[in-house]
Amino acid sequence: MSLAKILVIGGAGYIGSHVTKALLAEGFAVTVYDNLSTGQSCNLFDKTAFIAGDILDAAKLNEVMAQGFDAVVHLAAKKAVGESMENPQLYARNNINGSINIFNAMIDNNVKNVVFSSTAAAYGTPQYLPLDEKHPLNPLSFYGFTKIEIERVMDWYSRIKDFHYIALRYFNAVGYAADGTIRGKEKNSQNLLPIVMDVICGRREKMQIFGNDYDTPDGTCLRDYVHVEDLARAHVAAIKKLLKDSQSYIINLSTGKGTSVLEMIDAVERVTGRKVNYEFAPRRAGDPAVIVAGNELAQKLLGWTPQYTDIDKIVKTTWNLEEK
Repeated sequence: MSLAKILVIGGAGYIGSHVTKALLAEGFAVTVYDNLSTGQSCNLFDKTAFIAGDILDAAKLNEVMAQGFDAVVHLAAKKAVGESMENPQLYARNNINGSINIFNAMIDNNVKNVVFSSTAAAYGTPQYLPLDEKHPLNPLSFYGFTKIEIERVMDWYSRIKDFHYIALRYFNAVGYAADGTIRGKEKNSQNLLPIVMDVICGRREKMQIFGNDYDTPDGTCLRDYVHVEDLARAHVAAIKKLLKDSQSYIINLSTGKGTSVLEMIDAVERVTGRKVNYEFAPRRAGDPAVIVAGNELAQKLLGWTPQYTDIDKIVKTTWNLEEK
């Protein structure tokens, strides 16, 4: 029996490289397609084939899909919330048009299965907690809107064509491979832990905490942090699910546990033995006090539960890369 062939679009990026690593460990034959705008060549593995290309290049995508794949993992998107509000044209073109190029090339070449990197940003301000997949969609950013639109395109394609998808709505991705095999850090991340690490390592003088008067135990926002290796395992499980039963699903990837900004800073100080220089600033518009989600559907459909639930262990995997 030949190995299942998987095309990982965006496979040299932060999450993509971890997904590729997990797929290789499970014995899949992996090809990475990436324009290396944010992905890094040092995150490519010797066992993978690599094709340099952009998702806006419809002809190139069609040429690649013609090689024949059992499934595609689509991780290529622009994801800076602030930038999406300043330049929605860029996000519409890259995220929505680029995704349609991918799906069209798949259908034209009889590639039937895709795992899509979606986002918790689809939900907006929680109307109830923990969030679940039935929660109303009300994104607070154009970035979140683009992900919902891509999900809707996939849903329509799945109704009309022999096309199946699993959209994985990630919560806050953190950490790095514990074995140190991923060497390239995420570029220009605007997420909390990388910013704290920038301060610890002297790349920033100090950081701001936006709001310390929320209705939370320490007054700072709580978020649901999911280790990137747990996310990677979920992608492998999603591919296996698609190849087995050819059904489409939307699934949250979360821990169900909230960690506050100050708790994250405390964990970094414990792990590194260094102090984080921070100051409090006014709340940012659109920042809910708590975002935490259940993962019951992921457990039921994918047999997935997060293995990293201790915030210190998560921070340690990031600090290990910084020390190198």
